[in-house]
Amino acid sequence: MILAVWAAGLGAAAQYGKISVIFGRMGELYPQAGTALSFSVSLVGMLGILLGAVAGPYAAAFGYRRTLVWALGAGAAVSALQALHLPFGLFLATRVAEGLSHLGIVVAGPVLIAQLSSDRGRGLAMTLWSTFFAVAFTVLAWFGLPLVRAWGLLALFAAHAAVMAGLAVLLGLALRAVPVPPRAPLPRLAELPGLHLPIYRSPWIAAPAAGWLFYTCCFVAVLTVIPPYIADDARGLVLGMMPLASIAVSMTLGVFLLRFLPGVRLAQLGFLACAAAALWLWAMPGAPLACIAMAGAMGLVQGGSFAAVPQLNETAVARAQASGAMAQMGNLGNTIGTPLMVLSLSAAGFGGMMAALLVLFLSGAAVHLLLAARRRGMA
Repeated sequence: MILAVWAAGLGAAAQYGKISVIFGRMGELYPQAGTALSFSVSLVGMLGILLGAVAGPYAAAFGYRRTLVWALGAGAAVSALQALHLPFGLFLATRVAEGLSHLGIVVAGPVLIAQLSSDRGRGLAMTLWSTFFAVAFTVLAWFGLPLVRAWGLLALFAAHAAVMAGLAVLLGLALRAVPVPPRAPLPRLAELPGLHLPIYRSPWIAAPAAGWLFYTCCFVAVLTVIPPYIADDARGLVLGMMPLASIAVSMTLGVFLLRFLPGVRLAQLGFLACAAAALWLWAMPGAPLACIAMAGAMGLVQGGSFAAVPQLNETAVARAQASGAMAQMGNLGNTIGTPLMVLSLSAAGFGGMMAALLVLFLSGAAVHLLLAARRRGMA
C-alpha cells in the first residue's frame, strides 16, 4: 500500500517532469508561443505557492483518501485534455488546474504513508516518499523520452493520463479498508488568510518546510546551472548520476542514520555535507565527483525533511499542515532558485554563484538550529 501511494507521488512529480524532459521540443506543438513556453513549466506551481499551506486543512476536511483519489482522477483528466493538442492559452489553463491536482497528492500522500507505516518503519517509508521527484525524472528520461521519439510529444501526455487514471482506480479500491483519521471541520473561505499564521508560527509544523525552502532553491538550480561547467564527454553521465546518487544515499545511508538521528538532525547533517561539496566544487569547477557528492548529500536533506514531518507532529491534521507548508515552500523554492543562481552568476561569475549556493546550504542548517531552540523554549 505504501508503494502504491508512493507511485501516486511519482505521478505528481511527472506533472512537472513531463514538460521539463521535452521542454526543448515544446516549440513543435506551439511554434508561436516563444518565451511564453516557460510558463508551461512554472504555472503548475502557482497554486502551490498560493494555497500550499492551507491545503492541509482542506484535505483533512475532505478526507485524505478521497483527496488523493480525486486528485489522481483530476490529474488524469487534465493530461487527457492536453493530449488533444489544445490551443496554447487553454493548455496553460490546464497547467494551472493541474497544480491543484499536484497539491492534493503531495499533501494527502505523506499523511497516508505515515498512517500506513509502523513506528519502526516510518523513517524508511517517509524516506521512500522523499525520492518521488528524483525517481520520476529518471523514469521519464528512461521511458518517456523513447515514447516521445516513437509516437510524438502528445503520446507522453496520453501515457501520463493512463497511469494517473489507473492509480486512481487502484487506490480508490485499495484504500477503502485502510483506517484513516476522522475528518476535520471544513474551513471557511474567510478563514484562509488566517490559517497561515498558526502554521508558520509553530516551530513544529513549520520546521520541515523552513528547511525545504532552502533545499528546493538549490536542487533544480544546481541541475540547471552547473552542467555547462562539466566536461562535455562526462556531462551526460554526471547529470544522469546526480538524481540517482540522491536516491541511493537517501535510501541507504539516510535510512540507516534515521535509526540513530531524528529527521531534523539528518537534514542539518545533509545541509552541512552539501556546503562541503559546494566548497569542493568551488575549488574544482565542474568536477564530476563533486557534483555527484553534492547530489548525494541532498539526498540526506530530502529524507530527513520528510521524516521530520511525523516526528515533529503527532496528529494527522498537523502532519497535513506540515506537508502543505512543505508544498508551498517547495514551489516557492523551485520558482526563485534558478533565477537567483543565474543572477549570482551574471553579477559575480562562477564564484558568486557558488557563494550564493553555500549561503543557502548553511542557511538551511541554521534555520533548523533556530527552530529547534524555539521548540526547546516552548516545551
